[in-house]
Amino acid sequence: MRNLLMKVNYDGTRYDGFQTQPQGNTIQDHVEHAILHLTGEKLKITGSGRTDAGVHAYGQPFNFLTSSKIPLERWCLALNARLPQDIVVTEAQEVPLEFHSRRGAKRKTYRYTINGNRFPDPFQRRWQHHHPVKLDISAMQQGLAHIVGTHDFTSFASRKSTKTSHVRTIFEAHMELDLSMCRNGSADQGVIHTYITGSGFLQHMVRIIMGTLIHVGEGKIRAEAVADILAACDRAEAGPTAVAKGLALWSVEYDEAGS
Repeated sequence: MRNLLMKVNYDGTRYDGFQTQPQGNTIQDHVEHAILHLTGEKLKITGSGRTDAGVHAYGQPFNFLTSSKIPLERWCLALNARLPQDIVVTEAQEVPLEFHSRRGAKRKTYRYTINGNRFPDPFQRRWQHHHPVKLDISAMQQGLAHIVGTHDFTSFASRKSTKTSHVRTIFEAHMELDLSMCRNGSADQGVIHTYITGSGFLQHMVRIIMGTLIHVGEGKIRAEAVADILAACDRAEAGPTAVAKGLALWSVEYDEAGS
């Protein structure tokens, strides 16, 4: 048996997240179906984590055990020929049999994208949350700083969360402003990318953080109140859950294999 670690890019617009669901329309379902057609093996892949329906990913790791002798360099092209065009396997490597893409993950980074320009970008509309209303980006950055560190993130977790502990560590979080698509003399605000890196994330955590920060940007919540919301450990205190399409799993890091 070989343990293969792969990375997959996907536009999550049409899918119900990464992890398999009864309706069979997830990234995992499609990848497993492609492997079955390629090798004849009916197996389960292990993803580095879940993503919500409509969320995207750049290089999400997954691994699986296979008895197939297909050379590593052929796997990506062979699977991509059997996958929808919005799911693309980009890397393949052999890792130790004990490697587990979820348990071995040390750092995960998510990116949330807000298009603050007056008009949506038709070419990026599936990957951006369009918000033409004026945002105080400086206040949003101040609010974002309060989530860095080890905290109980109950206020920023879905009420449906089944995790026994909501304590997570955020290593770093920052915003980047892209003004390249702004029109001269317009009220365009640019495209705002927010990067959040942590040890792990709860269901809807990044989207609730972003919904709260959008309220900060709109002046509905004070930037310093984010710390109070965090301390409250009450989902009702935080802002709404931001739309899924603005979110993408950006990277997953490991100590050794898969780094």
